[in-house]
This record gives sequence, C-alpha cells and structure tokens, in this order.
Amino acid sequence: MNKQTLEHMKQLRLYGMYRAFDSSLSPQSINYTNDELIAYLLQSEWDDRQNRKIERLTKAARFRYSAIMEAIDFDASRQLDKNQIHRFASCEFIKQKQNILITGSTGAGKSYMASAIGHQACSLGYKVMYYNTNKLFTMLKTSKADGSYLKQINKLEKQDLLIIDDFGLKALDAINRHSFMEIIEDRHGEHSIIIASQLPVEAWHEIIGEQTIADAILDRLVHNAHRIDIKGESMRKKLKNKD
Repeated sequence: MNKQTLEHMKQLRLYGMYRAFDSSLSPQSINYTNDELIAYLLQSEWDDRQNRKIERLTKAARFRYSAIMEAIDFDASRQLDKNQIHRFASCEFIKQKQNILITGSTGAGKSYMASAIGHQACSLGYKVMYYNTNKLFTMLKTSKADGSYLKQINKLEKQDLLIIDDFGLKALDAINRHSFMEIIEDRHGEHSIIIASQLPVEAWHEIIGEQTIADAILDRLVHNAHRIDIKGESMRKKLKNKD
C-alpha cells in the first residue's frame, strides 16, 4: 500500500511529499498523528516547490556572482548606510517600483551588491535578469538584425527587476541610446531597475549623449531611485592583500 502511494506521489510530481512520506516510513521516524502527518507532507511539498522555484529564477537571472546580502562588507571606510542596505532585503523597493543606482570605483563591490540584492529578490519569488551593459546592447543589436528585437525587449519588460552592470564604460551610440530609452520607458512606473557604474550619476548625461534623450532617461531613472555610493579601496585588492 505504502509503495503504491509513493509511486502515485512520484507520478503526480509531488516530489517533496514523496521524500517526506518515504522518510516517515523508517523505524526511526517520528510517530505522527494523522493530522500531523498531513501537515508534514503538505509543508514538505510546499517547501520543495518554493525551493525549485527559487532555483529556476536564480538560474534564469544569470548573475555574475553567487552573492548574498549577509556577505556585504560594511567596513567604515566604505561609508555604507547599513540600515538602507538591509531594507533592500525586503524588496519593498520592487513593490514600490523604485530603482537603485550603485556607484563606486573599480573593484568597490558594486556588482556583488547588485547581485546580492538580485539573489534576495529571487528568493522572494521575483523575476530578475542580470546583464553586463556591453553584452546587453550587443544582444539587442544582434536581435535587430535577426528580427527578434521585440521579443527581447518584451522579455526585459516582464522582469520584476532588471540589473544593468558596468554602465558607462563607453559612450552610447545612437542605436544603443534609443534601445536604452525604450528599456527605461517600458520600466518607468512599472518595474524596478538596478544600475551599477564606476561613474557618478552626474556623469551619465554625457555617456548617454543627445541631451533630449539623456534628460528623459535620467528623469525617469533618478526621481524615484535609491542611491548608493561605495567608498574605500578596491575589494579585490583588499582580499588579495589578505592572501
């Protein structure tokens, strides 16, 4: 009977319930009441589905780093507002459709922080996508050539959180500028975006180029954005000196 029940669970893809029920059959298992056993099985299935969902979301995001909020360095030299960073863990900024702009010198930990916030968003069930700026615009240019541009833009638009890393390493050309405007316009007031850059926000106008478009983009990005400016020496250099 138990063997048949286990087989039915497997066929129904109730994998969490399957493993929980299988373990409950061992002589060393807790002697559950009927109500306790049902609650245990349901909770196990719920946990399993949530974990698999988080794994899918994390894999789809394609993060640069496997980062966690707990590992962010709050050394005094970095001049970070610990309360501000910890508040991001609730992802309330995503609910409020707000943005986060992270700036700092090379190796300051911008990409790690952006990825950590992104991982946290995935753990709460949000759809996230991470892109290096150059790779993003290369992909969009290629998609214009092969006819899949609208599909890619729509995919970006559907993400609860879009992370654009290494922004501003080179000025945008006309094609990338209009693609960037389209991305920001689609997300404005609808979904959140995190942008990480070596350059201060005040220098982004020149990087974007064409004053009218730059004004429109920055107006949409900045007015509801949380800003983080990471100070201190390069984290990569700091870690290397510890070796």
